[in-house]
Amino acid sequence: MNLQLPSYLAIAFGLTTLATYLMYILILHRSTYLSPKGKKLVYVAMFIWVAIQGVLAARDVYSTNLQSFPPKLFLIGIMPAILLIIILMVTKNGRQFIDSLPLKEITYLNTVRIFVELVLFALFINKAVPKLMTFEGGNLDILSGLSAPVIAYLVFSKRPFKPRLLLAWNIICLLLLINVVSKALLAAPLPIQKLAFDQPNWAILIFPFVWLPTFIVPLVLFGHVISLRRLIGKHELPATY
Repeated sequence: MNLQLPSYLAIAFGLTTLATYLMYILILHRSTYLSPKGKKLVYVAMFIWVAIQGVLAARDVYSTNLQSFPPKLFLIGIMPAILLIIILMVTKNGRQFIDSLPLKEITYLNTVRIFVELVLFALFINKAVPKLMTFEGGNLDILSGLSAPVIAYLVFSKRPFKPRLLLAWNIICLLLLINVVSKALLAAPLPIQKLAFDQPNWAILIFPFVWLPTFIVPLVLFGHVISLRRLIGKHELPATY
């Protein structure tokens, strides 16, 4: 693989990843469950995870030996994040942590999806991802990012609180996320590839775009999990939501 991508794409996606990290720091800062020391430990753990994934991709760990099964990207980059979400959902302390996070800031987090989709479109032009991963190819995930501030305003700035609107929006956005993620994985040049053989999804295997499946997508998914648990389960919402 010898992709010659413009440096501005790497910079743009690096900034998008940084924005996602900083927004999650704000979300965690608002938690009433974690102690100040606990919050700092999570900040550091997140940074270390991002750094590890960046180093692995920069050293071509994910982009070599592509026929290995399970794919290294799944085994090292994606599954640990998914397992962490599951652990938080099934443990008492994890659920208490989830219920302490503010839904307003979690909703605003989805604005990063605007910049992700713009980068994906530029990557498509540079033949690093297939068209099906862009808004031109039927990926409507950019609507999640564009609608996030509108929904946050309608739900949290207007009274009374509108849980049904927020619930419906989260379900729709989760379905849009599942749609593009499934297409992205099936278009990657791995043993599971079923789509886009003429222009595979190379980008998610290389630095810095590996942060999309290993960091940004898991955090966005986690945000939807948090919101749906709180809204469907009718768990008491704190004054700050």
